[in-house]
Amino acid sequence: MKKSAIAAAIVLAVISSTGAFAKAASGTIASIDKKGDSITLSDGKTFILPEGIEAETLKVGEKVVVTYSTKAGKMAASSIQPAK
Repeated sequence: MKKSAIAAAIVLAVISSTGAFAKAASGTIASIDKKGDSITLSDGKTFILPEGIEAETLKVGEKVVVTYSTKAGKMAASSIQPAK
């Protein structure tokens, strides 16, 4: 029984460290980099935009919720929704 609990803990630690889980951040868009396809929120977090989300559709000052994952040390957005 102890071995299975230890194995489960190791698997959970490995999965957690890979950034495989999506996270969410909310805030106000402070700047938009149309050439770099990224946005920066007022708290300084910068997110790379995926294919399908055009920087031109977003506005500075807009309050949003960004769902993202970390890839190669960068935060890659998977969706951006207006904050409620």
